[in-house]
Amino acid sequence: MTTDSSLLNSELELQQQEELYQQLLLQTMGKIPTENPDSKVIRPQPGMCVKTLSEPGHQKIFVNICQSNSVPLPPEISREELVELLQSEDPSGYRVPMSLGEPHTEVDNNSQGCTAYDVVVNQEFFQQCQEDPLFQQFVILVSLEGLENKYNLELSRDWKVLKNRKFLGSVSEQNIRTKSRPVIQELQPPYVPRPEFTLLIEPPAGEPEYLIAEIQLPGVPSARSLVLDVGEDRLTLTARPSLFHLDVFHAFLVDQENSVAQYNNSTQVLTVTMPVVSS
Repeated sequence: MTTDSSLLNSELELQQQEELYQQLLLQTMGKIPTENPDSKVIRPQPGMCVKTLSEPGHQKIFVNICQSNSVPLPPEISREELVELLQSEDPSGYRVPMSLGEPHTEVDNNSQGCTAYDVVVNQEFFQQCQEDPLFQQFVILVSLEGLENKYNLELSRDWKVLKNRKFLGSVSEQNIRTKSRPVIQELQPPYVPRPEFTLLIEPPAGEPEYLIAEIQLPGVPSARSLVLDVGEDRLTLTARPSLFHLDVFHAFLVDQENSVAQYNNSTQVLTVTMPVVSS
């Protein structure tokens, strides 16, 4: 897919003019006293609307990921670097500036009440996320974790990007700081500890039939807090919110479809049994 850069530049100029107009209009109406050099009022542009659920109540949550050039651009990162970052145990070296708005009550397509949050990222970065599914997944993950940290939430990672809706509710102004303690947060994912684990081979001698992972997860109340992914030669586990993260490769090729996992609430140990295809 090719993009006409002149059209993008034109849209960026119109966005800047619109933000300036909105700020001047608010000043004229007396809604803000004078221009504060440490902050500014912006009206972000809609980007995409993500539907998810709160845990454990399964209430509908909508995240409006918006765009504005008033939010700083994150450091440049390649796709390869992003893949490596997502696989690392501590991806805190890459920061995404964003503004996290207050929750607001809305009505969904079924006329049911729901809660929506507005997240604003840099417009150029948002366009990059739209062009690459990996970057889109990353900005959604960062947005969800930012909301969890700020509002003490637990959000499902089983989300859905709405195709025919870019925003739920109405776009409202946001007051963002440009100096001091910013409302634009450099969202630094917290360090997530790696749990203790062992990999066992059954039978211990001869041709291996099963690879068994036993993972210690103290403090995890139930399996509902766990997100497990069994790959052919890789095992990843996340205990939310930000309790543990495990990402390991092993020397066996396992049968993903017939692998099973069981979490013991008493011992707080997760056991993953994976049939071995070959070594």
